[in-house]
Amino acid sequence: MPRDTRSPDGAVVEFANVSKTFHSPKGPVHAVNGLTMSLQPGQTIAFLGPNGAGKSTSLNMLLGLSRPDSGRLALFGGTAAEAIKHGMVGAMLQSGGLMSDVTVREQVELWAKLHPRPIGVADALKRANIADLADRRVDKLSGGQQQRVQFAMAIIGDSPLIVLDEPTTGMDVENRQAFWATMRERAYEGKTVLFATHYLEEADQFAERVIVINKGRLLADGSAAEIKASAGAKRLSFRLPGVQDAVLHRLPNLVHVERQADIVRLQTSDSDATLYALLDAGYRPADIEIQALGLEQAFLAITAEDNNAVGTIAGGTDTATLEAAR
Repeated sequence: MPRDTRSPDGAVVEFANVSKTFHSPKGPVHAVNGLTMSLQPGQTIAFLGPNGAGKSTSLNMLLGLSRPDSGRLALFGGTAAEAIKHGMVGAMLQSGGLMSDVTVREQVELWAKLHPRPIGVADALKRANIADLADRRVDKLSGGQQQRVQFAMAIIGDSPLIVLDEPTTGMDVENRQAFWATMRERAYEGKTVLFATHYLEEADQFAERVIVINKGRLLADGSAAEIKASAGAKRLSFRLPGVQDAVLHRLPNLVHVERQADIVRLQTSDSDATLYALLDAGYRPADIEIQALGLEQAFLAITAEDNNAVGTIAGGTDTATLEAAR
């Protein structure tokens, strides 16, 4: 997998062999295990991984909500607590931070007072596309509208680092597009934007860099195009009436199998070998198509390989894993 080789000098965020372990009745859980990565100014980075990969723990440490057990975590060359204290980080988390008995404007004004150099409240409301909701009580908003309030709070401080956890959950298409347009502006101004999302099409479209972790370790780090190329797998689809599932599962180089009636879709690390094996077995598929993987399929292939699960997920769509890529 491609690994980022940028120097940490001048890094906005630096994880250096960071580990974090939690203890449970079943034994220790190594949530983050020797994670090393650095984030540079002006980058927009998607932070991806299956459920339990260590993303939330990593973000919590980055935001000063917990501390590493070992390794070094630095923000702007200092500690997370120092960066937060000086308004260097704006964050949009999945829950919390909103008061129920104030208006949208009052909520954002209160948040602005926590930052030494805030942008104007009216500007933040406009950028978050909630200027028309300024006088509405926060507890009267929909889930998507509350997300946009959280967004205004994340950018009000004009912080050089913006951390977003599932930022567009509950937003409609129009507001998602407006959100990402604003994020592009932030990055163009030199802000570093780090976001975790289970909408992998957003990572593919908007991130200049994609980081994939699993089991608390770095799996892949590069552009979306590099991640897709590194997965090595392709999608092979064809029409083949009457073929048994057992035949498909015995084909070589499989990563994933889907079928709908006579239509079969395979993810395979060697499309030629898989197809020739089917032909050698006496089958004659029709309407054959071979396509490169999108980021969603590459993500599944990379994490499946890391879990030593090639072939074990080949019984149906792995929707649960994809939806949990948060």
